[in-house]
Amino acid sequence: MSRNRTERLVNLVICLLSTRRFLTAAQIAATVPGYEHDPTDGRDHEAFQRKFERDKAELRELGVPLETGTASAFDSEPGYRIARRDYALPDIPLEPQEAAAVGIAARLWQHAGLAAAASSGLAKLRAAGVDVDPHATLGVEPVVTVDPAFAALTAAARDRRPVSFDYRVPSGDAPTHRRVQPWGVACWRGRWYVVGHDRDRQATRCFRLSRVVGPVRVTGRPGDYTPPADVDLLSHVARWSGPVERTGLATVLARPGRAAGLRRSAETCATGPDGDRLTLRYAEAEGLAGQLAGYGADVRVLDPPEVRELVIQRLKEIVAAHEPEAPA
Repeated sequence: MSRNRTERLVNLVICLLSTRRFLTAAQIAATVPGYEHDPTDGRDHEAFQRKFERDKAELRELGVPLETGTASAFDSEPGYRIARRDYALPDIPLEPQEAAAVGIAARLWQHAGLAAAASSGLAKLRAAGVDVDPHATLGVEPVVTVDPAFAALTAAARDRRPVSFDYRVPSGDAPTHRRVQPWGVACWRGRWYVVGHDRDRQATRCFRLSRVVGPVRVTGRPGDYTPPADVDLLSHVARWSGPVERTGLATVLARPGRAAGLRRSAETCATGPDGDRLTLRYAEAEGLAGQLAGYGADVRVLDPPEVRELVIQRLKEIVAAHEPEAPA
C-alpha cells in the first residue's frame, strides 16, 4: 500500500469517527484530503468513485466496522460512518510495572528517531483507558542513538523504494557507490544495519548504517520490489558480522555495590578507597561507551581516553535531550 493511500485511509477513518451522522460520498470528498476532484467532470468523478470504493473495501478487510445508512427518511443518497462502540479498543489490563515498561519503550524509540510512532502508540493506549506514564523510568534511562541514514533507510524499506548511497568499509580508503533494495533495518549488538538486495552484485548484502557516507538517495517509486517472504533480518546481520573480537581493554571506577552488570563481565575487580576498579574487554569503543553511559554517575572511565570522551559525549546528548525548552 502506498504512503498516500495509507494517509488517505487514516484521514477517512478519523473523519467517519468524528461524526455521529452518516456522511455522503460528496461530503467525504469535500472533507478528506486525497479525494479532491471536480464533480462536474464525468471522468474525474468516476475516478473518485473507483478510489472511494477501493478504500471502503480495504477498510472492511482491515476489520473497520463501516456502516451504511441515511441521516433521515428523506435522504436518497446513502452515507457512511464508523460507530465508536464497535471500533473502540477493548479494555487492556496492564499492571503498573507493565505500563511503566510501555513508557520506557516509548522514550527509547523517541531517542531512536521514531517519536511520532511512539506518540501514536501511547495515544492509542490512553484512548483505551490505560494509564501510561512516558516519564516513568523506574530508575532506568534508555540510551539509544541512531545514525543519520536511519530515517531515510527505514522509510525506503517501508515503502519498498530502491536507494543508493556511498559506503565506506574499514579496508578501503574511499567510499564505494552502492545501489540497494532495502528489506529492513535491524539493531545488532548496539549497531544499526540495513539488509537488502545489492543490485550491482545481484546478491543479499548487509550494510552498517554508521559507514554510510553522505545522504541516502531514493532512486525508485513506492512498491518497485517485493522482499522475500519471512526474511530474518537478524540472521543475515549475525552471519555477516561474524564473531566479536574483544581486543580493547578499558579501566573504569565503579561505586561500591553498583554496576552489577559490569562486574559480572569484568576481567578483574580491585577494591580501592575511591571505589572498585574494573577492567573490561570490548570490541568497539562506541559500543562500550553506550553501555557505560547507561550507568550514569555510578561509573567513571579512567582509560582509554577515547572511551572516556565518547561517554562524556553520550551523557551530554542525554542532558540536551531532556533540557526544558526556553519560553518563547
